[in-house]
Amino acid sequence: MNIVLFHSTYGLRPAVRAAADRLREAGHQVWTPDLFEGRVFDTVEEGMAHQEEVGRDELLKRAVLAAAPYSDRGLVYAGFSFGASVAQTLALGDGKARGLLLLHGTSDIAENASVDDLPVQLHVAEPDPFETDDWLSSWYLQMGRVGADVEVYRYAGAGHLYTDPDLDDYDADAADATWRTALGFLETL
Repeated sequence: MNIVLFHSTYGLRPAVRAAADRLREAGHQVWTPDLFEGRVFDTVEEGMAHQEEVGRDELLKRAVLAAAPYSDRGLVYAGFSFGASVAQTLALGDGKARGLLLLHGTSDIAENASVDDLPVQLHVAEPDPFETDDWLSSWYLQMGRVGADVEVYRYAGAGHLYTDPDLDDYDADAADATWRTALGFLETL
C-alpha cells in the first residue's frame, strides 16, 4: 500500500519517522512530508502558533504538493492529530484515495465532500480535549453522509498523542493496540 503520513503540530519528530518505519516493515511504501520545513516544537502551543503564522491554506498547499506525485497510485492518507486533519481533507478530495487512517484527530468536512465507500479508521483517546464526544458523534454522522465507511476506536485514559513515546501523553498499551488494529486495517485495503 502507498501511504502518505502527515505529522502533528509538533512537526516531523522521531515518533513520526518510527511510525513510518513500522509501516514500511509491514510492506508499505510510506512518505512523510515535512509541512513545517524542518521546524519541530516542544509544546502544542508553539506548534499551533507556527501553524497560524504559516496559515492553513499554505499548509494544505504544501500537503497537496507533497502527495500529488503519488496520488495516481491510490494513496492511503494518514496522519497524527493536526496531520490527521490534513490527511482527511486530502483524502476526501482525492477520488483515487484507497483509505484514510486518522490517529488522534479529525477535521471539518466540506459541504460538497463525497466519496464512494472510502474506508476510514480513527484512533482517539477517551476523553480527548481536542476531539470531544459531541464533536466525534457529529463527525461520524457527517462522514457517513459523504459516503465514508468509518470505524472508530477509543482508548480510555490515554493522552491525546498517546502513540508518541517522547511525550507525556504516551500510553504503551493503547499505542500497541492502535498499531495492531491499524496494520490490520491497512491489510484489508
